[in-house]
Amino acid sequence: MTVAQAPKNDLLLDPGFMARLDQLDVMSRKLLAGKMKGERRSKRRGQSMEFADYRNYVVGDDLRFIDWNIYARLDRLFLKLFLEEEDLSVYVIIDVSRSCDYGNPNKALYLKRVAAALGYIGLVNYNRVNIVAMADGIVAETGALRGRRRVGQMIDFVSKLRPTGASHLASACKRFALAHRQKGVLVVLSDFFDKGGYENGLRYVAGGKYDLFAVQCLSPQEIEPDLQGDLKLRDMEDDDMAEVSITQPLIKQYKANLNAYCLGLKDYVTRRGGTYLFASTSVPFDTLVLNYLRERGLLG
Repeated sequence: MTVAQAPKNDLLLDPGFMARLDQLDVMSRKLLAGKMKGERRSKRRGQSMEFADYRNYVVGDDLRFIDWNIYARLDRLFLKLFLEEEDLSVYVIIDVSRSCDYGNPNKALYLKRVAAALGYIGLVNYNRVNIVAMADGIVAETGALRGRRRVGQMIDFVSKLRPTGASHLASACKRFALAHRQKGVLVVLSDFFDKGGYENGLRYVAGGKYDLFAVQCLSPQEIEPDLQGDLKLRDMEDDDMAEVSITQPLIKQYKANLNAYCLGLKDYVTRRGGTYLFASTSVPFDTLVLNYLRERGLLG
């Protein structure tokens, strides 16, 4: 199963770190509007309390918004306009396939901590938050959550996620896009190791209604493998076996292929208007959240 009882010492976010997260908010470069009035400014003008501009009065306008002080001075009718405040949908897709259960520090735990941090930031800023777990499809999700009182529920959900099954990004992203038609910020947390390729999945969520951030996390052992000799390797997801002789030229070729793969992913995401971020799990996850994600414009 994907959702299981989490150990009591599995603390994803400590109180001190959460206090630092209170100072942040999820940012949308596209200023995506939600369905409900909340705490997100949109480009549209409505009837919130923050003044935006004036325009000439026309017959049929609401008389309550006429500026009578200007009328007394200029003998002309002007209507006061206000910025409309709306909520923002924040989606976090977290990879819980078995390939993430690897490395030291462990990728799965690292991704869970980042997901919990983003969920917390969204909830305390009264955004609509939905965390979705994917493996060979969507295997669990929180549904839409709002408000600080949902923080415990969100953290409990994330802490209970366990790596399972093979990765099938295309199936998960297709189902997600069909089920979640509301515009919003979408963060995909994954190693993006999928035998079907990342293109088939990301095409459902890139360059459209989502403000996409793709965060690729790998372990130090994947970036700089310390292997040598004749080995029999097993694929963690589908148990495929391969016998290889590890040599320095082979390690060099592996690193070149990995670099090309990551650069291809970055190019695919950025050409479609998204943002790509690479991180090793050797980087403290709080540094990733507080520094790297702010530099990339996801948080502010």
